[in-house]
Amino acid sequence: MKKYKFFNYIFTYSFIFVFLFSCIVPCFANDCCYVWSPSLDKLDRTTNTNSNIKEDNFLSLQSGSAILIEQNSGKILYSHNIHEQLRPASVTKVMSILLIMEAIDNGAINLTDKVPCSENAASMGGSQIWLDPRETLTVDEMLKAICVNSANDCVVAMAEYISGSEDAFVQQMNNKAKKLGMNDTCFKNCHGLDEDGHVTSAFDISLMSRELLANHPIITKYTTIWTDSLRNGKSQLSNTNKLIKNYKGATGLKTGSTSLALYNLSASATRDNLSLIAVIMKAPSTKLRFEEARMLLDYGFNTFSYKSFFNQNDSLKQINVTKGISKNINVVFESSCGALIPKEKASNVTTKINLNDSIEAPVYKGQKVGEYSLYLDDNLISSVNLIANETVEKQNLFSICKSAFFKWFNLLRN
Repeated sequence: MKKYKFFNYIFTYSFIFVFLFSCIVPCFANDCCYVWSPSLDKLDRTTNTNSNIKEDNFLSLQSGSAILIEQNSGKILYSHNIHEQLRPASVTKVMSILLIMEAIDNGAINLTDKVPCSENAASMGGSQIWLDPRETLTVDEMLKAICVNSANDCVVAMAEYISGSEDAFVQQMNNKAKKLGMNDTCFKNCHGLDEDGHVTSAFDISLMSRELLANHPIITKYTTIWTDSLRNGKSQLSNTNKLIKNYKGATGLKTGSTSLALYNLSASATRDNLSLIAVIMKAPSTKLRFEEARMLLDYGFNTFSYKSFFNQNDSLKQINVTKGISKNINVVFESSCGALIPKEKASNVTTKINLNDSIEAPVYKGQKVGEYSLYLDDNLISSVNLIANETVEKQNLFSICKSAFFKWFNLLRN
């Protein structure tokens, strides 16, 4: 009987193991990319999305997909087919540029580094500056060519310089996409030329655009160039993003078009402390992509404002410290405090401060002591921690005696 039970357990657990193995292995065997199909499009995408945004296309956009977000918070202000997987064309380079900027920031490369050009990079078609395998350009020059002229040869040269090969760099792109929550994206190359399975969405483009602008704002030094030159003036560069020249506050970001992708654009602009990112995908013409990006940005700037209330480390007030070697501490904001507000409701913002009048020692620098909250029509729209800006140790026998000594000493001096 015991033998029978033993073999029964072995059979049962073996069956469970085989079942789980058959479910899990195919997941890891696939590439890192999620490809849309009707049966799989039930993934939970509530994170970082505003599910209450209506997809009614009230601006009557003709493009296949569009989104408008506020850069600081990532809040979606307009949404039209934002998760439809489409070909990004050269807007792909937003992710390539992001990885280049990260490599610069972490010290892996420098703007003055000389970057060689391989035969592979020189063979790229589409937009290019005709790199020669015998020449080198600096990282600074490569970035200029990529951001202004959308140079495919330069972005491949940079990919090979950073990661050793374009394939390795593309793997980094997909890894970064996963970290950013770009669930609609699968990169097959670093330049955006049409390739089966190379897809993303308007929502995902807004995510990587926001990451680039928020964490590497110096990139606008390149993305706002209208015309420039390389090779001592022998190679002329002209920005393909017409908004840079004729839209107030434009800061970038990247155009892209192929015969299959049609016309795409990630457009960014800042006015009066409000930064917006508009993404247009699959516009039927280059003229229309700029018109509809302008419509999105105009809608955002006309409808919303970003109000800053306090900056990081601004002082709110002092509170008493009991049983401490100091009698009070200064309370400051842990981070900047602001909110995106519909202009018509600007007067409806109220604040609530959750902070006691005193705190018992010990208190440590950076310790949370309260909270500052902003409400719009009684709905919480922003909250920031209030922290101590210094450490106050608890009183002990030595500190009490020391304090008493100095008090008597000062009295005797007087």
